[in-house]
Amino acid sequence: MVNKGKQPPRARTSSSAKSPARTAGANRPTNGARPQRRRTSPAVYRRRRLVVFGALLLVLAMLVAGVVAMSSSLASKADSGISKNDAGAAAPAVQAPSTDPIVPTTTPTPTPVCDLNLVTVTASTDQPAYAAGQNPLLSMKITNGGTAPCQVNVGTSQMEFLVMSGEDRIFSSKDCQAKGDDLVKQIDPGKSETANFPWQRNRTTEGCGVISAKPATGTYTFKAVLGNKASTKAVFELR
Repeated sequence: MVNKGKQPPRARTSSSAKSPARTAGANRPTNGARPQRRRTSPAVYRRRRLVVFGALLLVLAMLVAGVVAMSSSLASKADSGISKNDAGAAAPAVQAPSTDPIVPTTTPTPTPVCDLNLVTVTASTDQPAYAAGQNPLLSMKITNGGTAPCQVNVGTSQMEFLVMSGEDRIFSSKDCQAKGDDLVKQIDPGKSETANFPWQRNRTTEGCGVISAKPATGTYTFKAVLGNKASTKAVFELR
């Protein structure tokens, strides 16, 4: 049977063979022009800016770290207390003066001690010569020649006023002394104590025996005695 009005189908093989050729021709640019590049999206630009900004921050951080490290190194060198002089030799760094008050140290002076060997006794009379009826005044002087005060017994229990004529014992204040008294006094360095005894131009013996004879005119000596210390003789004359 013949289908009216319908055309028989064409062969698909020839049509399919011609399609690749057309497609290849259609994809080629005309007039030799290069293909256009694909436009970059805004998200890519943002990512690129973030990367650049992060790199700048990293560089700044490295610079700051270098400055801090250099400052620390200089500070540690300054604190080491060692500097160098012009010749390159190491010299001690100058230290700031201390504000603490300086307390002077003093060595205590030893307290001087009395030396009784430096206590001396001297004898004297108020005149070198005495007329008839004039009584001599005998004086005993005790002097501290040391550097410390001395306690000295200057009582009558320790004193003796002794008058002699040559080897003849004429008078002693102890011969008729009933009771001697103690009297301790402090004598400062360089100071003296003086005791006076008016002699009646009489003679005495030990035990206070009675002697009626009077000393004749002539030369006499007076010696002052205090304990175990005795003076040199003082010479005077009776007229």
